[in-house]
Amino acid sequence: MEWTRPEPSPWPARATALVVALLVTAPVLAPGFVLLRDMVFVPRQDLDLDALGLGGTLPRAVPVDSVMALVTTVVPGDLVQKAVLFGTVLAAVLGAARLVPAGPDGRRGLAGAVAGLVYGWSPYLAERLLIGHWTLLLAYAALPWIARSALHVREGRPDALARLILVCAPAALTPTGSLLAVGVVVVLVGRPRLLAAGGAVLALSLPWIVGGFLHPSGGASDPAGVAAFAARAEGWGGTLVSLLGTGGIWNGGAVPASRDNVLLPVLTLLLLALAVTGWAGRAARTGPGGRLVLLGLAGLVLALAGSLPGVRDVLEFAVEEVPGAGLLRDGQKWVAWWALPLAVGAGLGARRLAGAARSRNGETAAGLVAAAAVVLPIVALPDLVWGVGGRLEPVAYPADWQRVRDALAADDGPGDLLVLPFGAYRAFGWNADRPQLDPAPRWLPRPAVVDDELVVGGRPVRGEDARARTVAAAAGDVDELADLGIGFVLVERGTPGRPVPAAVTGLPLVVDGADLDLYRVPGARPAPSPSPGRVTVVVLVHACALGTIVGAVLSATTLPSTVTLRRRSPRKRVPE
Repeated sequence: MEWTRPEPSPWPARATALVVALLVTAPVLAPGFVLLRDMVFVPRQDLDLDALGLGGTLPRAVPVDSVMALVTTVVPGDLVQKAVLFGTVLAAVLGAARLVPAGPDGRRGLAGAVAGLVYGWSPYLAERLLIGHWTLLLAYAALPWIARSALHVREGRPDALARLILVCAPAALTPTGSLLAVGVVVVLVGRPRLLAAGGAVLALSLPWIVGGFLHPSGGASDPAGVAAFAARAEGWGGTLVSLLGTGGIWNGGAVPASRDNVLLPVLTLLLLALAVTGWAGRAARTGPGGRLVLLGLAGLVLALAGSLPGVRDVLEFAVEEVPGAGLLRDGQKWVAWWALPLAVGAGLGARRLAGAARSRNGETAAGLVAAAAVVLPIVALPDLVWGVGGRLEPVAYPADWQRVRDALAADDGPGDLLVLPFGAYRAFGWNADRPQLDPAPRWLPRPAVVDDELVVGGRPVRGEDARARTVAAAAGDVDELADLGIGFVLVERGTPGRPVPAAVTGLPLVVDGADLDLYRVPGARPAPSPSPGRVTVVVLVHACALGTIVGAVLSATTLPSTVTLRRRSPRKRVPE
């Protein structure tokens, strides 16, 4: 099958991707910020120690926080968010449509449209939007492009490795994204070129690898997170059927309402049958197709691991004892690997069934089959439209946030910022009481001490920031706060949480606002800071990752012209 054959007419796929992206993200494009669970964008983010992975928590947002700090110095954060969310949906649909092997006429047509919709109009995308995992969705959208570029590397195209690095860069913004990209590269790039391709992805991943290695916790996580973040069933079909349809996220609050549809398991099995039909042909199963299916099955196994007794025990042991194994706790995210063969198989199945209907009953029958295949993913998830049923609604930050930022920027005194009430998530009235991560660590120009413990279904999942726990225990003693290097205390109003100690409200008031109060802690000592050697190492690995991208850009822009000159030479031709 011709996986990498250029599309004679790419505009139908581009138009489909554009329409889907507009239908999904239209409300996001209104003024303001979408602040929902883990999705927290701010007008301006600073390049501080936390952004580099030198803070108290494990570097889960490395290097994305440092990238956002650089980008928001030029582009306001709300515009960055709109571009990211719109571009993510567009890239997911278009990438999957282009990944489908070309038909006998060289076009992808129906197969591309169905694959794009199955991949881009999916429960995975909807649920990760609702939980706010936009960086994971960047990786998800990049996977089809990574797969296609890996096949180009396998073929030996001169500029293919450079282009593979560039499409891997969005995925490498987070640890999970890097691992998702590595899986696709390993199964598709081929053994002769695996070392070069794997080394390039490794260079992009160095910031979070080195940051995790240098973290005081050693990279270990709380094993309680395995059960807390295990995949869950949506409907009567059970967990496996939910995962087969790319759903099953652990957080029930991040599930679209249509996932309770009594027909959902039936629709999921119909989609699975369509994909099986596509992969049933011998040509589809061999070569890259077979390896892609195996990768998808591996993703399903990882997704199920936290839900299976016995296997869960092994995973809990690994999470507690093996550095970095905490990345396996949220099992459903690995369904991203399964979404690739599901989408491609559905596209191939639609082409195969439409062709059979055409040969037996004519164009009308083929059109009906094509329409049914296109509509199937939409019927299975009708409320993805308009920001997942209107749940992605932009809001404006209250003016107090900018006042606090300005006050902290103008004060050169020592000490970090303690944020109260002590808790990881907020539910502000000005954001319609939606659960959201505290924006203080990203917006305010001073390291913020916040709670990194999560409570999932009544079960606490311990964080990794030992200093945060120590500071929280001392919140009622201002002298001890000063000794611990806390120079300011920010009290956020209008959100649930523990009562603020009376000793804090007696401190000198710097900002007295309707939404925020900022207090100064007199006599604060300088906050603890990482050693210069540790900072130097982290900066160097970030520079290495950036240098890898710059080198790829230069290679991608110079090699094509060389190839063109060689093709014009009558003495030697370079194969496609």
